[in-house]
Order: sequence, then structure tokens, then C-alpha cells
Amino acid sequence: MQKPDEQRVVVTGMGAVTPLGLDVDSFWEGVRAGRNGIRRVQLFDPTDYPCQVGGEAVGFDRDQWMDPKESRRNDRYTQLAVAGARMAVDDAALGDAPLDRFRFGCVIASGIGGLDTIEKQTFRLFEGGPRRVSPFMIPMLISNMASGVVAIAVGAKGPNYGIVSACASATHAIGDAVRMIRAGEADVMLAGGSEASVTRIGFAGFCNMKAMATRFNETPEKASRPFDAQRDGFIMGEGSGVLVLESLAHARKRGARIHAELVGHAATCDAYHITSPDPGGEGLVECMRRALAYGGLQPQEIHYINAHGTSTPYNDRTETAAIKTVFGPAAHTVRISSTKSMTGHLLGAAGGIEAIVCIKAIQEGIVPPTINYEFPDPECDLNYVPNVAVSQTVDVAMSNNLGFGGHNASVIFRRFPH
Repeated sequence: MQKPDEQRVVVTGMGAVTPLGLDVDSFWEGVRAGRNGIRRVQLFDPTDYPCQVGGEAVGFDRDQWMDPKESRRNDRYTQLAVAGARMAVDDAALGDAPLDRFRFGCVIASGIGGLDTIEKQTFRLFEGGPRRVSPFMIPMLISNMASGVVAIAVGAKGPNYGIVSACASATHAIGDAVRMIRAGEADVMLAGGSEASVTRIGFAGFCNMKAMATRFNETPEKASRPFDAQRDGFIMGEGSGVLVLESLAHARKRGARIHAELVGHAATCDAYHITSPDPGGEGLVECMRRALAYGGLQPQEIHYINAHGTSTPYNDRTETAAIKTVFGPAAHTVRISSTKSMTGHLLGAAGGIEAIVCIKAIQEGIVPPTINYEFPDPECDLNYVPNVAVSQTVDVAMSNNLGFGGHNASVIFRRFPH
């Protein structure tokens, strides 16, 4: 049964800063072309690190989106979030819209928050003593501050908080925003994630836990290879992805352009291990099933899955098995891709930009590829759209994201009839 317009949630705006481009159009152009955004790290000297490559938002100008004085008082992750949010607000034409500001909210997630600030201020402490630590350090590093600063930037006085659930963070933020709109607590929500963890301490931590790819420092374009038999770890990326979500009633009332309808979302936990996914994929299986049930959908109605697909041996194998369990025979026909092969893994921002990929796939009838898929893995034997995008009608698309701590999140978008 169709929900009333006040409970149906649509996407009216999108904003993104990524290693493939500093706006949605350039990002999508890179994704559909199978372009690679991975290179040798430039934000610091990576010479002494086992992994020396990453996905950086090359050319990002913080002062384009924030007052220069204010941008200096915010961590890079917040700067990226403000850029993505302002783009989304502009895309949704919210600037001149008559809004009840207390029904305009914001949930911007981050897996880590101000890691660069923590690193730099710690150096100041040990080199110069406590008086050298910035008085702005705490607001710069806390993981809710992106959401708070975005709200100030766009005048959103409704529900506002940050979510921290590792690499599932942005997808959880989108799901929470949907719930608030459907519960009647907000008309409009900004939702997504931001991350800027391409730092010395970030790389050291992930490298030492053996999570990152180390065999492709001389060939960065080959390093992120989800589902490929030669994958040996993920590649870290940075950026932001933000959506404007509205109740259908509110969007229609103001004559908004609608990109897609968000029809399903769910969240579960493996309750298994702090970093490894449950080998049986039980948590992700239940998450996808609940997202489908929420939208009243059958597995065969999904035309495209943007997989979590991190390029780590365990994750890709587990996600493949979970898709097989949920989709049955349809698992071998539905097209699946991991755009992390091109962007690297944006951690808490991944779900934001990958939601945008799903929406653009629906709008343009293009399923993006998984690049660097060269050597098939017998345990990863589904259709991952190897290396070249495919033209196909996409009416319904799913995005999965998983995080350390056993977090699972899924969202489903559907074409909105115009």
C-alpha cells in the first residue's frame, strides 16, 4: 500500500567532493568512464609507510565554500562537509524556498572526525607544551561538528547531530533522516557523511592492522581492486557526499525537482568481531532483507547494487556470499559494482557518495564498472560489471555499507515517475 505523501521521502539535492571530482557532475563523469582517482599521497610524505597511495580531493579549495577565517578554524573533514552540503542545497534550490527552519534538519556523519587536527595538535603539545594547543582544537576534532557547522552555514534549525559508525556512518545518517521525515519531525533533512583521514596517523594505524593494500605503490591505479583475486587491502580516500531529503508533500508544495525516491533502509549488527565481518554474512543478509521489506520489494526488483566492496579479502568474500543468500538465483543476474575501485574507501563518507552513484545510475541508465577486475576469484563469482560501464535501465538500486564494530547499513532508491 502506497504511503501518504508526508511519509514518502524523495531526494531533491546532491553534493559531493571526491577523488574523482569536486562536484557531482565531475564525480559521476569519472565513475561512468571508469576513471581512477588513486595516486601517490600528496597530503604528507608517505615514503616510510607500507601503503603510499590514496584517494585525495585534489584541488579542493576550502575558501570557496567557507569564509577564510572560519575555514581555518575547522578541520578538513568539516570543510569538505560544508562544501558537499552547500552544493546539495543549491541543487535542491532551497536557498529561496519558504522553509520552516525548525523543520529543516541535518545529520552529517563521520567515521573518525577531525583526525588531522588531533595529529597536528598532539605534535604542538609535545613540541611546545600545553599552551601551544589551539583553543579551537576540541570543536575542530569532535565528530558532530561537521553537522553543526553545516547547520550554521545553511540555517537548518531542526534535528541536528552526527553519527559515528565507522564505514556505515553516512548510510546510517541517511536512514535516520528518513525516519525523522516519516515520523513527522522534519520536512527537509541534509544527510550524508564527510571524512578526511588521509593523514600520517590514519595511514599508520590502518597499515599496522594490515588493512590497507601494500603491493601497488608503484602502480597506484591498480591498487583498489574489489572482488579481484589479487586484492590485498583497501585504499583510503577522502571527501563528502550529502543529500537533501524531503517529504514528498513538502517537495511537491514548493515545486522541487525530484531526483529519486528513497524507499528502503535498514541497519543491523554482526555482534561478531570488532573489525572482521561475520564470515557467514548473517548481519548483512538480515540488513538487506529488512531494507527490501521496508520498501515492499522483492530481490528480483533490484537492478543494481552498489556494493561495499572494499578490496579486502574478507569483506568482498562475505558480501558476495550475503548477496547470494538474499537474492538467490537473481544474485547471478543483478549487476553489482564497487566504485571504491575508483575512489578508494571514504570511510564514513562512503555511503554518501555511493548513494549518489545509485541515484545517477537510475537517472542515466548507466551501471558503473568495478575497475581493476582482472583475475577472477572463485569465491567472488557474481556480475561485478568488470572494467567498463554498462547501459541498462535501472529502476531500483541498493547501496550497502559495513563498518568496524559489525555495523551494517543498506538503502534503496527508486526511480520517481515524473
